[in-house]
Amino acid sequence: MNRFWIFVLSCSAAGVLLGAASSQAEINQCFSAVQPSNECLTQDPILKTVEGMSVGLLAGAGAAVGVTWQMFSTKE
Repeated sequence: MNRFWIFVLSCSAAGVLLGAASSQAEINQCFSAVQPSNECLTQDPILKTVEGMSVGLLAGAGAAVGVTWQMFSTKE
């Protein structure tokens, strides 16, 4: 059971990092556009990064739980 929580924690941390990198790349792409949209100019970059990190956290934790569930269901 202890390994399960370590696995969830490590997958969640990886998800946070990937979510932050993805949202930062999206922000950079938005600002480098020839004609940036109004939404691009009015959104807060820090808030956008935090949103990406939270989605990554949930995706990483969900993936870890899903993989663990799959491993235990195939052992039977």
